[in-house]
Amino acid sequence: MAFPVTAERGGHAEALSSGAANSTTKTNDGSHDNRDACTFNGNREETRMQEKGQELSRVRLAARHARLASQRLQTSTLEERNAALVAYKEGLLHFREEIEAANARDIEAATAAVSAGEISSALLKRLDCRGKKFESLLHGLDTLIAQGDPLGTCDLATELAADLELFRVSCPIGVLAVIYEARPEAAVQVASLALKTGNALLLKGGKEAKESNRAVYKALTWGLEKATTSSISKDALQLLEERDEVKEMLRLDEDVDLVIPRGSNSLVKYIKENTRIPVLGHADGLCHIYVDADADLGKALKIIEDAKLQYVAACNTVESLLVHSAVPSKFLPSLVSSLAPLGVSFKLDSLAFSFVEAHGDEVLEKHGGALARANEQDFHTEWLAPVLSVKVVGSLEDAIAHINSHGSHHTDCIITENREHVQRFMRGVDSAGVYCNCSTRFADGYRYGFGAEVGVSTNKLHARGPVGVHGLVTYKYCLFGDGHTVADFEAGRTSYTHRPLDREEVAESKRKLSTLEEIEERELQRKHQN
Repeated sequence: MAFPVTAERGGHAEALSSGAANSTTKTNDGSHDNRDACTFNGNREETRMQEKGQELSRVRLAARHARLASQRLQTSTLEERNAALVAYKEGLLHFREEIEAANARDIEAATAAVSAGEISSALLKRLDCRGKKFESLLHGLDTLIAQGDPLGTCDLATELAADLELFRVSCPIGVLAVIYEARPEAAVQVASLALKTGNALLLKGGKEAKESNRAVYKALTWGLEKATTSSISKDALQLLEERDEVKEMLRLDEDVDLVIPRGSNSLVKYIKENTRIPVLGHADGLCHIYVDADADLGKALKIIEDAKLQYVAACNTVESLLVHSAVPSKFLPSLVSSLAPLGVSFKLDSLAFSFVEAHGDEVLEKHGGALARANEQDFHTEWLAPVLSVKVVGSLEDAIAHINSHGSHHTDCIITENREHVQRFMRGVDSAGVYCNCSTRFADGYRYGFGAEVGVSTNKLHARGPVGVHGLVTYKYCLFGDGHTVADFEAGRTSYTHRPLDREEVAESKRKLSTLEEIEERELQRKHQN
């Protein structure tokens, strides 16, 4: 049975309102020419891509090439996509020295920019992709390769009538556009996830990582060319470099199916306000930890330290701490004594400050410089720095209400030994990640076992939390019949059964209906039997 193919703070947003896109095309080796020919089904079509008599801009041409490549990718097998991922890894290893040298140049330039006050120190911390970070990228590719096929998976099987069967199966979204600031490793993560899920990709990195982005792209396209098949084209991965190109890309709702921004609040808001293309992402990572009246305070100190200091520039770092008023008064002085020597400063509300004043004379003497009185804005701030806002609350309900009104719906945690409180917190907090007795830093696709992530979504549709392979697929309905017409049902000559098919044991074949291939085989068997 044949199935139809369905046709960081670096200031990205500030410069998107001016300029025009380049009219030349960019080849995979970084050179430019004026070719408009596109590759499809293994042949170069010399037809000029034009629109209203005008040659397409470089951005629109890249998007069209990506669209054609995505249509080919939809027919690819898991083996082909995994082979291309292996080639990605080979490319990264082959060009590792070049990538890390380019990254060092970006870091040197960014360090000078921080000194000049042009970019934030948080962005600089996100820029490094050498050493352990590079090794982590390679391991993430291995994990992703080992995963099963996210495409062609059946999650619904229904008999509509005799010999009329409906299946819902996963399929690629199409063309993704990922815009990211700093983090050059994001290019590897999103390119690998896009390929695994059969999606073509437009990549746009920040200027602060321009050298790194070019080197990574060179390595990935080197690998992709090695793995090219009738279903996988090098056009499936496109790199955009100019800020002005983002503005034009956001208008390409006919060629781009989903935009995923990874970066500053201003970047994400700009994109959401200036495109008709669906946007998947979050603008802030304002995460909370609530220390309940029934908390194990030893656990609390350990978890808070990890959540605040393990990597302060991450979006899943804790920014605000809520403490129940019944928690022993010595807890806050102990917290300050533990974290202040590690460089953490505190913004304390009036009750929290009074707790420290009343029970921490020695703390005030040693660490008074790390303490300040909080204002309301402090509890709406994503610090991305060793700063922690602290508020005392009177009840679990107060904590939940504060998180829902002040947080960014990213990741929030309760520390308690009271199971009833855990249940109420889990149900009441409206966030993508709701945790109990563990660090908010676990909100990550790699740590969830996804292999990699394109980002963390605070959207409720269609993906939420760390977005791995399952957040980059959609589904289609495949209906198998045998001459069925609606007229027969309307006239009463046949009737609907709407019977769920048992995917574990179907008819005499007793085959699982969990993949498109199994469904196709079942339909062929039924056809031969009839």
